[in-house]
Parts: sequence; C-alpha cells; structure tokens
Amino acid sequence: MRKISFVLVAAMLLTAGSSFANDNPTKKDKPEKSLTAQIGDILNNNNFTENEEGQRAQVLFVLNDDKEIVVLSVDADENSSLEGFIKSKLNYQEVDLANYEEGKKYTVSVRVVI
Repeated sequence: MRKISFVLVAAMLLTAGSSFANDNPTKKDKPEKSLTAQIGDILNNNNFTENEEGQRAQVLFVLNDDKEIVVLSVDADENSSLEGFIKSKLNYQEVDLANYEEGKKYTVSVRVVI
C-alpha cells in the first residue's frame, strides 16, 4: 500500500511539473521588430515615382518617454520633398521597443526604392 501511494504522489508531481513547463508562446516571447524595420514599415506607404528612386537621406531622431520618434534633422539629397515626407511620416510615431534610452540620439539611413 505504501508503494502505491508513493507511485501515485510521484506521478502527480511529474504531471504538475510538466504542465508548468509547457512553453506557450506569449507576446513577450515573440521577437520584436528592430527599430529600422519599424521605421521602414512606417515609410513604406508612399507615392514616390521612378524619378525619385535611389534618393537617400540621413535621419537624426530621438525617442521620447512615450516611445515616440521625434525627428531632429533630415539630411536629404537636395530634395526637400523627401525631407518633408520623412518628417511628416515619422514625427511622433510610436515604436515598440523593449529596451530604449529616452533622449538618446539615433541615426538611420533612408533610401527610396520603387
């Protein structure tokens, strides 16, 4: 009788342990997109033509305490429409980052591809 109760307790412990070890993916387990990938997604919806393809810009920005992009400057290839487009699309767009430093300056390169 003692052996049966011991086996029963061991079986219950193994069952309980394996149910807690179940690896259900949660939102926290999913890999987050990089900052550059998120910026690319924001800038992806555009109306650029083939004439503007290949234009480049350097964007200097910071993230505020609400994880929003604040554009400081855009150094574009002599094209004010690209500069205005980037500023209007990126300014105060919220990004999803786990680790970020508020007020840290970031730079990203942008290139128009059709």
